[in-house]
Amino acid sequence: MAWSTREIADLAGTSLRAVRHYHEVGLLAEPERRSNGYKQYGVSHLLRLLRIKRLVDLGFSLSRIAEMSDDDQHPAEALRVLDAELAETIDRLQRVRVELGLILHHHAPTDWPVGLAPAAGAADLSQADRSLVAVMTRVMGPRRLEAYGALLRSDTGDPTGGEFDDLDPGADEALRQDLAERMAPFVRRIRAQHPEVTAPDTDAPRGARFVGEVTAAAMEELYNPAQVDVMRRVAALLAQAPEA
Repeated sequence: MAWSTREIADLAGTSLRAVRHYHEVGLLAEPERRSNGYKQYGVSHLLRLLRIKRLVDLGFSLSRIAEMSDDDQHPAEALRVLDAELAETIDRLQRVRVELGLILHHHAPTDWPVGLAPAAGAADLSQADRSLVAVMTRVMGPRRLEAYGALLRSDTGDPTGGEFDDLDPGADEALRQDLAERMAPFVRRIRAQHPEVTAPDTDAPRGARFVGEVTAAAMEELYNPAQVDVMRRVAALLAQAPEA
């Protein structure tokens, strides 16, 4: 019994392209050719092709199939290894689905740690704020990160009503000072309610100094000059009367 390439592909439930590829990578031996030059496949080729297709459908790579001998009809060890790999993949995909559900439910930025996702829905943050949080989560220690999550989830009640977010880069000095003076009591109250936020970041992976440097650099880039100036004025006011 002899079949053409198309016929054996149909019998095995695969494609002409797949059969030719298996020849190219050495998985399927080249058959003899008829006098007219056409290939003629036999039962041994069909069995080999069925085995290749079944292993591919199970999830084996072609390189791993090439390592198996034709005599090994029940590659138990290879099957156990593949089963373990699939179990790990399923666990990872399940974790990803949980994270996607949190991101979608809380409209959280994809560059935030999943643990902060609930905070995204509670906090009314500008794009600059969201970006700053994303940067800070890469350098802060676990305790500081947990404190920021609690802060973002709390109802802070910003009395400036978003004026800082809308501050024009060319805002004059009087406007900046006025905004800073109205923001200072709010920031002071937040610090009192969440003291861990300003506590030394002693468990930061690269040290507290690095956290400060990265945060300062991010703020300079993410906020406009007027906003940065207001933040400096707020810091100065708090330093003058920290316990007021």
